[in-house]
Amino acid sequence: MMKISTLGSHCALQLLKSAKDEGFHTLLLSDRKRKGFYGRFKFIDEIIVVDKFEDIAREEIQDKFKDSILIPHGTLIAQVPLDKVERDLKIPIFGNKYLLRWEADRTLKEKLLLEAKLKVPKRFSSPDEIDSLVIVKLPGAEGGRGYFLAYNKESFERNLKNLIKRGIIKKEEEDKLYIQEYVLGTPVFLHYFYSPLKDELELISIDRRYETIVDSIGRIPATYQKNLDYPSYLVIGNFPLVLRESLLPEVYSMGEEFVKASKRLVGKGAIGPFCLEGVYNEKGEFICFEFSGRIVAGTNLFIDGSPYTWLNYDEPMSMGKRIAREIRRAIELKELDKILT
Repeated sequence: MMKISTLGSHCALQLLKSAKDEGFHTLLLSDRKRKGFYGRFKFIDEIIVVDKFEDIAREEIQDKFKDSILIPHGTLIAQVPLDKVERDLKIPIFGNKYLLRWEADRTLKEKLLLEAKLKVPKRFSSPDEIDSLVIVKLPGAEGGRGYFLAYNKESFERNLKNLIKRGIIKKEEEDKLYIQEYVLGTPVFLHYFYSPLKDELELISIDRRYETIVDSIGRIPATYQKNLDYPSYLVIGNFPLVLRESLLPEVYSMGEEFVKASKRLVGKGAIGPFCLEGVYNEKGEFICFEFSGRIVAGTNLFIDGSPYTWLNYDEPMSMGKRIAREIRRAIELKELDKILT
């Protein structure tokens, strides 16, 4: 029997519950501290315990994943070096594993977004260029860790020094910082699924993130807000969101352009889930500051389906279930090569 596997974090519960519902054997790679938690859920058939997620690239661990398909999510990018994912990991991965590097590398990310004709924030190549409000980001997929605001070179250096001192940013990460225009607007995260089997794009769901400490600043007096030079943007949860219907035609168009651009630049292009992340400004324009080339945690809101999946399916359809069903369909059609790398 074909197995569906993933790492024990991020959206593992959604993925493995969906896989079990679709008739697959389920396999989880867990670190030691979370084994007891995941052991609570009966839809997880096997749990393999490791000291760190990076161990998945070891040959003896990979042997335990025979006959399985690995579903990647943010933890794979954050905790397993991409060189190992691309070169050493022999487990078939659902989606395009080479797109993950374009997600993690902010220069490549910007290149792909521009190729897709999406509006993106201005990028600053040096702190010396900062002449307006910017957000400074670390690479990777660690849910906003180390993000901070600055409005000139001095505030950049002051906030960076404070964050290094507090251990939030490591000194050796300083050269990896990405400086981006801070666009005022409403944050929106668009969850898509592209099926190579049907050559069809679906909008699965939409969310916005709940971030500490930035989302709680409005609850304290302005006098104290002035002293918060470096609010945290660490994501701790998500809100469901439904867009005005008049915005949806552009949402689909942006997703389709992203799929086309990814095919031109990254081999097979986007396969399965991806997310366009940005803000709607005061003109109602979507400014895209990020993309994720795999399932995002915001889809956990919609384990029982979303308003958008109800338009296309007469049953609850989560992103996890949509992935499992695509795999099952590919097996039936003998076209697994179209959805795996």
